[in-house]
Amino acid sequence: MRKFIYIIGLFSFLTKTSFTQNLIQDTGIKEKHSIPFHVTSYNNIVISAVINHLDTVDLMLHTGSHDVTLIESILPKLKTIKFDGFVDSVKSWGGSNNTSDVSKNNLLTIADLNWDSITIWKDKHSGQKTYGKFGLDLFENKILDFDFDKNLLVIETKLPQELNTYHKFPLFFENGNMYIKAICQTQKGKYENDFLIHSGYGGDILLDDNFVSENELAGQIDITGERKLQDAFGNVLTSKKGILPLFIIGNLQLSNVPVGFFDGAIGRQKISIIGGDVLKRFNWIVDANREFIYLKPNSHFNTNYSSI
Repeated sequence: MRKFIYIIGLFSFLTKTSFTQNLIQDTGIKEKHSIPFHVTSYNNIVISAVINHLDTVDLMLHTGSHDVTLIESILPKLKTIKFDGFVDSVKSWGGSNNTSDVSKNNLLTIADLNWDSITIWKDKHSGQKTYGKFGLDLFENKILDFDFDKNLLVIETKLPQELNTYHKFPLFFENGNMYIKAICQTQKGKYENDFLIHSGYGGDILLDDNFVSENELAGQIDITGERKLQDAFGNVLTSKKGILPLFIIGNLQLSNVPVGFFDGAIGRQKISIIGGDVLKRFNWIVDANREFIYLKPNSHFNTNYSSI
């Protein structure tokens, strides 16, 4: 059975020129700011935000995005958003020659945090049950503490005391996006690769074309079906879906993990991804310098994988 999902903001990355100013303001000096969120049935992290003190929208927190966006379908319902600019030649993972309208100098409020001079971009799609998205750039130089047991994101200035209960892993960055090393294990061997931490992808693991080809993984993974992926601009690709016996990060192991790849499409999918259905199985902390990520299995660790 074929399934159709949106995979938002994937590759090649959106080459927008960002006008966002990451100026955090609050009503007082605080070491911690708590932001409630919920995880949808599509494994997207959803946070409520207010634009220009009036328009309330549910936004997807997208670790692979660097901008604030709103989808076209919500715009007629909003009272304060005016698009006053236009950018062409915006690239996305599924195609090029996309265009996007922009709205400058907006105010954004999330919980007790406020940003001014925010540029908002227009997109066609966001994660299901959301009206747009934003990335981690809003929390520059802050520690990020994601607790999926409590559905709470804490923005703080000091690492929490219980850090010794977590597993520590180095992060590295490319084009401003977070990567971690992990191993795909089949019956024939173990294969290490770099994986983008991508909360905008609701699935589990997506493998890049070169990694699949070089290690001949297409013949080592039991294929269970196909699905169509669509980026924020409507470009569509079809991926194969299978089961990976083991996915390993350090000494943390997940068994029989759903995995997707584009068999025979060398060069199209350039980056391997850890998606939301894997990310939600850990509480994770990212340090202020974005040098390390700390993972701890949570109450979702052994739950069934999503069928999206």
